[in-house]
Amino acid sequence: MSRRMPLHLFQGYGVELEYMIVDRHTLAVLPIADLLLNQVAGQIVNEVDHGELCWSNELALHVVELKTNGPAKALDSLSQLFGEQVAEINGLLEPYGGMLMPGAMHPWMNPDKECRLWPHGNRSIYEAYDRIFGCQGHGWSNLQSAHLNLPFADDIEFGRLHAAVRLVLPLLPSLSAASPVMNGRPTGLLDNRLEVYRFNQAKIPSITGQVIPEAVFTPQDYKKVILETMYRDIAVHDRDGVLQEEWLNSRGAIARFDRNTIEIRLLDVQECPAADLAIQKLVVSVLKELVGESNVAWPQQKLWHESFLASLFASVLKEGQRCRIDDSRFLGMFGFNQSNLSVNELWKKLAERLIPQDDPSWVVLRTIFEEGPLAQRLLVALGAHPDNSRLVEVYRKLCDCLQQGVLFHG
Repeated sequence: MSRRMPLHLFQGYGVELEYMIVDRHTLAVLPIADLLLNQVAGQIVNEVDHGELCWSNELALHVVELKTNGPAKALDSLSQLFGEQVAEINGLLEPYGGMLMPGAMHPWMNPDKECRLWPHGNRSIYEAYDRIFGCQGHGWSNLQSAHLNLPFADDIEFGRLHAAVRLVLPLLPSLSAASPVMNGRPTGLLDNRLEVYRFNQAKIPSITGQVIPEAVFTPQDYKKVILETMYRDIAVHDRDGVLQEEWLNSRGAIARFDRNTIEIRLLDVQECPAADLAIQKLVVSVLKELVGESNVAWPQQKLWHESFLASLFASVLKEGQRCRIDDSRFLGMFGFNQSNLSVNELWKKLAERLIPQDDPSWVVLRTIFEEGPLAQRLLVALGAHPDNSRLVEVYRKLCDCLQQGVLFHG
């Protein structure tokens, strides 16, 4: 998201959705993102404009990203737009025997054997990552997310937005967890993508930190505490300075001062764009309320240390919607005078207060509140001990949901 004059808070939205390319018969990963982009651009490129969206490569050759071509004025119209272009991509992939698969991880991919990194264009960045960290593992080559970019126009708006985002981040997996299976079996976690994401750069801890960003609320402090620290720490491994950029930051939300946005990265990609956009609409509604100081003033929002928020995040990753919050001060940040709520109860109460009952996003939100996030619904469909044939059957239905733009039910 960038334009000549910075947008003010909530005047625009940048949405990015990542999908796997798989063989339409076996559902094995199919590393042909370069062939797809070549079909549209007439040459192999890293990114191609396609109307109101862009299509681009990612680290792994079996992943393609669809993103808004600049800031969108509203979220409501985007689900249809993304859905139409998903269907178009599936049509382009069909002659290669391929199609798109949603969900945040491929359920049985062996990244050590099947990963192929993007070999074209800006591959120097990927080569640097691979040399320093080794990009064959799940935390690099088998994870698909939905990113939400939110603008800020000045230093004050940055501080207000960053304070609000930090409070919401720990709660996001209970809405969007979509990666319950890894290495061909359920692991007991609903969001394996975030579990492996937390540790994929452990060699240089300052790059990811505690996932929840530090309590810094000015660009100057952010650059000093976060950016300069990680640039210094990676410099010994990155002599050519290839990775000395803001996108090196791997926290769950990162400041992009080059385009005046904060990018939220903790959402798993869902079964269809309508589900992604409904979740994002709820998240934005909560952030608007926090930034507007409807329940608590900005100075109080800034007081929460990242260690507390990271601990809550870890609990939500482990327990999902059942995770209970027993800190009345934290619940008070969202306007609730209660001492104990489950994360699911908290989100439901927020949705009931902020999203009109006739809003179409309630179809998605009600499913999540009543049946669980996509990961839970996948586990119900798979059963306790799914074999490969059952995995193929269920994840084929998931691919159908993406093509048809409908929700997955367990």
